[in-house]
Amino acid sequence: MVAQLRKRYAYAWTVLKGLVKTDFKLRYQGSFLGVAWSVVKPLLMFCVMYLVFARFLRMSDGTPTYPVVLLLGISSWQFVTDTTNVGLRALVDRGDLLRKIHFPNYIVVVSASMGALISYGINLLVVLLFAVVNRVQFTWRVVLLPLNFVELYCITIGWTLIMATMYVYFRDIAHIWDVFSQLLFYATPIIYPLSYVFQRGGIYARLGSLELLNPWAQTIQDIRHNFIAQTQPTIWTQFSNWGIRLIPLIITAFILWLGIFVFRKYEKHFAEVM
Repeated sequence: MVAQLRKRYAYAWTVLKGLVKTDFKLRYQGSFLGVAWSVVKPLLMFCVMYLVFARFLRMSDGTPTYPVVLLLGISSWQFVTDTTNVGLRALVDRGDLLRKIHFPNYIVVVSASMGALISYGINLLVVLLFAVVNRVQFTWRVVLLPLNFVELYCITIGWTLIMATMYVYFRDIAHIWDVFSQLLFYATPIIYPLSYVFQRGGIYARLGSLELLNPWAQTIQDIRHNFIAQTQPTIWTQFSNWGIRLIPLIITAFILWLGIFVFRKYEKHFAEVM
């Protein structure tokens, strides 16, 4: 069985590694800082958001680790946007390659996510450095981080597969996603602390609870809670009902399944359409 699996996926794995290396090199080709942009970009965004929201608007979770929490949230969201923005165009951009060489089409989309994942890993090392400098007290919950990262990847790659399939037929998807991703960014507690929303009470607290049903918000809050700030609200601390707690996980599993299903259903016609 192992030999059959190795024989079946050996070629796909070779192609995937080649595409990941090529995409990662081309992403920063010709730039002065090169790969360093994968760190500089979220850091610059962090500086702007920190000055606007933490200094001028006085939004904070009340802990000294808030700057690190903000940087972690921005880095995590950067992975989502990098994967989706590059992944949804991957099939069309690689159309000539798909028509000339026979290999599984999904590799093109996965390779785009791998490049974003490498940048995310680099950013996490920077976040870890900031956390050590700020004397963050790590707990046993850091062992749960791999599960959080897997969930974040599953919801992101599932959604990217759906959009990549739709983009082959409808180029307007890129423009629609640009607008929708901005709405999703502000609907997810990235640049503002979710605890700040709960503290206002009333309808704001209810809206904060609804935010946690969003798989991206739930996962990023879990990453913050388990990595740096145990005071960060999560769906596990805000709800006692397991039916509600499992909603984001169910949505994640459904979107991943739907992405694979839709992609496999229409991939036979990609070459014809492109």
